[in-house]
Amino acid sequence: MLRFTLLALTLSAALTAQAQDTHPKRHHDDTPKDLSAVEVKASPLAATSERLALPVELLTGEALDAAKAGTLGDTVSKLPGVQSANFGPGVGRPIIRGLDGARVQVLSDGLGSGDVSTVSVDHAISIEPFLADQIEVLKGPATLLYGSGAIGGAVNVVDGRIPDRLPEAALSGRAELRGNSGSHERTGMLRLDGRADRLALHFDALHREAGDVRIPGFAESAQHRAEEGEPADTSEYGHLSNSALRTDSAALGMTLFSEHGFLGGGYSLYRSTYGIPGHAHGHAHGDDGDDNDAEDSPVRIHMDQHRSELRGGLDAFGPFQSLRVKLADTQYTHTEFEGEAIGTVFNNHAQELRAELVHQPIAGWDGAIGVQTSRRTFAATGDEAFVPSSNTKDAGLFWLGKRLWGAFQLDLGLRADHNQTTPDTAQRTRRFTTHSASLGVQWQWNPLLHFSLGFDRAQRAPTAEELFSSGLHVATGSFEFGHTNLNKETATRVELGAHLHHGPLEASVSVWRVGYADFIYLAGTDAQLENAPLRLWQQGDARFHGVEAKLDWDIADNASGFWQLGLFADSVRARLNAAAGSTLQQSIDVFHEGHYHHVTAQTAVGGYLPRIAPGRIGGQLRWSREAWRASLGAVHSFKQTRVAEFETTTPGYTLMDAHLAWHHDLANGSAVELFADVSNLTNQEARPHTSFLKDVVPLAGRSIAFGVRAFF
Repeated sequence: MLRFTLLALTLSAALTAQAQDTHPKRHHDDTPKDLSAVEVKASPLAATSERLALPVELLTGEALDAAKAGTLGDTVSKLPGVQSANFGPGVGRPIIRGLDGARVQVLSDGLGSGDVSTVSVDHAISIEPFLADQIEVLKGPATLLYGSGAIGGAVNVVDGRIPDRLPEAALSGRAELRGNSGSHERTGMLRLDGRADRLALHFDALHREAGDVRIPGFAESAQHRAEEGEPADTSEYGHLSNSALRTDSAALGMTLFSEHGFLGGGYSLYRSTYGIPGHAHGHAHGDDGDDNDAEDSPVRIHMDQHRSELRGGLDAFGPFQSLRVKLADTQYTHTEFEGEAIGTVFNNHAQELRAELVHQPIAGWDGAIGVQTSRRTFAATGDEAFVPSSNTKDAGLFWLGKRLWGAFQLDLGLRADHNQTTPDTAQRTRRFTTHSASLGVQWQWNPLLHFSLGFDRAQRAPTAEELFSSGLHVATGSFEFGHTNLNKETATRVELGAHLHHGPLEASVSVWRVGYADFIYLAGTDAQLENAPLRLWQQGDARFHGVEAKLDWDIADNASGFWQLGLFADSVRARLNAAAGSTLQQSIDVFHEGHYHHVTAQTAVGGYLPRIAPGRIGGQLRWSREAWRASLGAVHSFKQTRVAEFETTTPGYTLMDAHLAWHHDLANGSAVELFADVSNLTNQEARPHTSFLKDVVPLAGRSIAFGVRAFF
């Protein structure tokens, strides 16, 4: 309670100081209502979402406030084509068009997050969505911008921790206090932005505590309990054991501006402690319903990240419009505790440099040249370190350009990367050179309707986890083995889209297809060791295809208020090119607990790919009148029956939500807002097919988030 008291006192003092300002300001209501007019920060060429060749979804302003959740994946999970890889309330990584992990790059204002969330599905992202100003989801290969790790897309969180412009006011900011009935969550956040002459300053801090999450019934599904032959434990009814969490985050940044450019720096801390529900380490439950009978203590994970950044820029010099340079150094430690004992420790030291040089138009082409380099030193120690320590280096060079021809816009891009991964074992260093190219055409058929056509060829180098994994991966309850001879994978995408903005209607639809050569995937097998299944990293040609549609209709704007209806739908199908039922038999030597075990395993090399998100349809009715706004929505996830070998089907479910807010502008330009958000309104049991722990970790039950926001 002391932290919340201090935060409340700080907020009160800031509002009082703002009341003495003789120049009233409006900070919240200036947020653009039309997302198509918001500039996308992920691209070095200034563009709105409508004028960007790569399909993009944006969250900002009131829409972002309503969507913010405890994890980044949950925050963006209601956008078309985007879902979350659920692993309990402490972990949620975005899934874009059926792809996740090492294929989706998570960025903090254009630079990698520096964590190890791609190593294992129980590792959280070290980015706090509650501090975001804007979240951008790039759908489809974003390798031109961010390299090999973005072949499936990218999520860029813009937080303004290093100011990129001088604030208008000497002091401004926002604060929030909230609670949640479903987990007894208490969250407090404060952000301050100010200026002193040509110096811009930023400070933010966040604290969150939450207990075990309430769920509609038992953590283990009825089907899973029947397969295990275990009676339901009534003491476990209604709550998800070992799902409590605590997060602390803080950052300080400053930027000095001159007539010709700027130089800024920042330092941030992120610490989070969260439990791993579902007995993932004790019983080793996996998607296949298998157990490891060893009874261990509940497992908690403690993350600690320290990040330093430098950013600078020059404007209008010689043949160039601008130069932007970003540098980040991230020290990350991740410790897994079994009871009070330390199990496994992951250390990651990441350094990244990115420079973007926007040149003056050449023969009508606007363009940017960029270079990006990174180095990662990864170390894992402990009995459950299934991935060896390694050093990874990446270097990339790219060019992006666009040109207008009447009603047409042409976008081109080229990129080349070199990747090197060296394990701290007897295994050999792997080196890869990847190439990516993109062509996009936009046709402004008339002021109301435009069409887009995109082609991409992108390549990805395999990660250290895919190459060198060897041993028990307790998070997924399985033994995982990499393949040191994996080749780079190549994706070829084609996408056709249309966007209509006519009076009260705004609609968009896109259909896409991606063919993969040498797609890398984690295949299930028919083999087990100590009641835990074996999974193997292997390659095969694959194809993905899908459709996404969105409609916003301004129904009425009259004395009763402003009424708007939003609808969306998405679907993705993914399968290997080989015929269903095709298998491959392999022999594996497994070293576990001091002994070698010779295992013969049969893997599927055809049919559907595992853990692909099912189709969804959703809608939301929104209303606002004067100081009030409210909404009621629902998202239905269909049953997933297109499953891989050794994978089970997942029932469909519908999640409803409701939101209510009251906004009051003060005379001094400040504002206060009270809100209440209800999620899973009907308290339905929901188990996402994308989760390794779907049979033992359901989504949260009905919960009410409530609180107050202040803008000053």
